[in-house]
Amino acid sequence: MKKLFKHLGGWLLGLGLVASINVSAAELPSGLDWQTNNDDPIFASPEAKRGGVFNLSLMSFPLTFRTVGPDSNTAFRSFILENQLGLYSLHPVTQNPIPGLATHWAFGGDNKTMYFKLNPAARWSDGEPVTSADFLFAIEMMRSEVIRAPWYNNYFSEEIVDVTAFDEYTISVTAGSEKSQRELLNTVGLTPEPKHFYTLTDDWVRSYNWAQAPVTGAYVMDDVKRGRSISFKRLDDWWGNSLKYYQHRFNPDVIRLTVIRDLNISYRHFLRGDIDTFGLILPEWWHDKTDTPEYKQGLINRIWFYNDMPQGAQGFHLNTAHPRLSDQRVREGMAHALNMQRMLDTILRGDYERMHTFGTGYDAFTDAGIHARDYDIKRARELFAEAGYDQQGPGGFLRNNAGDVLSLAVTYTTQEHTPRLAILREEARKAGLDLQLNLVDGASGFKVMLEKKHEAAWLGWAGGGLYPQYWEFFHSANANKPQTNNLFNIADEQLDQLIEQYRVTMDLDAKADISRQIQRRVNELAIFIPGYQVPYTREAYWRYVRLPETKGSRFSPSLFWPMQGSPYSTGGLFWIDEDLKKEVKAGKVRFEPVLEIDETWRHKEQ
Repeated sequence: MKKLFKHLGGWLLGLGLVASINVSAAELPSGLDWQTNNDDPIFASPEAKRGGVFNLSLMSFPLTFRTVGPDSNTAFRSFILENQLGLYSLHPVTQNPIPGLATHWAFGGDNKTMYFKLNPAARWSDGEPVTSADFLFAIEMMRSEVIRAPWYNNYFSEEIVDVTAFDEYTISVTAGSEKSQRELLNTVGLTPEPKHFYTLTDDWVRSYNWAQAPVTGAYVMDDVKRGRSISFKRLDDWWGNSLKYYQHRFNPDVIRLTVIRDLNISYRHFLRGDIDTFGLILPEWWHDKTDTPEYKQGLINRIWFYNDMPQGAQGFHLNTAHPRLSDQRVREGMAHALNMQRMLDTILRGDYERMHTFGTGYDAFTDAGIHARDYDIKRARELFAEAGYDQQGPGGFLRNNAGDVLSLAVTYTTQEHTPRLAILREEARKAGLDLQLNLVDGASGFKVMLEKKHEAAWLGWAGGGLYPQYWEFFHSANANKPQTNNLFNIADEQLDQLIEQYRVTMDLDAKADISRQIQRRVNELAIFIPGYQVPYTREAYWRYVRLPETKGSRFSPSLFWPMQGSPYSTGGLFWIDEDLKKEVKAGKVRFEPVLEIDETWRHKEQ
């Protein structure tokens, strides 16, 4: 079983799309081999203590509490999504499926269908039972046009073609094409929606914009100060407290998120103890800002923890709907005009690695033969000249006969990225390219990108999954329309054909081959300029925030994520030591400084 589910991932919210929903009084097939998993080791620490307040910061207040529809795809959404249990999760050590809302599962003989027995003890946070009706409603909701979510509408119409409720606590889910067992698990792990809470009306988006919907996880939103803070409260009587793989987890009584729009100000709050942990991925923070009394006195610890997990794409997303960027020669020239290596070597201190494709770490699904275009001033100018930009203008920037200046406006959302982009701007000038930096507040900036109002979007996507996802990013069905992830506005017939074939191919070797073809085509089109990848997490934390002896797993993107984690159940393992916190806050105790570097999962080629 361990081998079967190796590298299984892609735990997507409600991944299921139904062309039909079967609610008839069907009979279960005979001879199903029901499986469960209560044999894997507990991965949380029995030493963990419940209680305390865990303080974090947010860069911006969310534009909605909805998890689908306009403006919902923000960083805050994870606090809600990963506070919802699916039918099962994945063990972070063995990589086997473990029970969630389902206690048992079985594979049908058609290579398309899975059967699930729901846990009768499962409850929504308002006390209502979780039943098969909530899974049927989830499909109905995700297919509905009133939620204004084209990606979900499509996925919940093509990838899963049938959901059947056999009784109140038994369901089956059927995918749209034959799949291997591990890929089937990747596809049909549905998350329910509370049927008793939602009504699908034409004004659903507005009506539920700030609704605090019931959840199946351990926390509920408790105190919201619009524009300032959001708090979550731990449910003392949470139905999952007794489940084996959820014991000793989700330990703080309160999770408090305070909106602080500037990282430097946020860091000052952290050094004062108003925030409990702080990410130090940024090189300048790790190397330059940790020589303070709080670190020297051992009040704040540091950890550099390598993981080995798929990396989402980070780089420039070029909007081909823009007249200048519709010319492939211009896009290729821009790729050659951006000196990524200098940025990596200087501003990023050599800590990060160059990315070459749209996401990495997917083994055979990643084409290791693709090499991102190198910085080459001569080649860049040749390509610009072929596209008509062959005249030197003011400032050394190229222009064409119509007087159009060769420029690229870059929309980004993090102030700390400005020095990186400034290096690229300086180098691009040598190739005659005017790189214009457009910093926009987090949630608003991402809205600009989703509305396709950018020329180039500089951002990174979260990694994960058994294999890369392409339809939402590159299929023409998502081009030239708002609120989709096709930030390139690319509509390419060859890409469409490959993506459609990729979605229905069962054989994983053949699927991996198609994946590599898609990556090569994306590279040929020069619509994405790869940036970098970061194969680790680096974090600072006040000493009273405690971690298990095994600090994290191969698939831990963060060591201090308070919710479940996705796809692997890696979150909620830390706790607050209230007694130690009192000592630390009193300021009368000094400790030995702690700097831990954990290379257990460092990739051998890194």
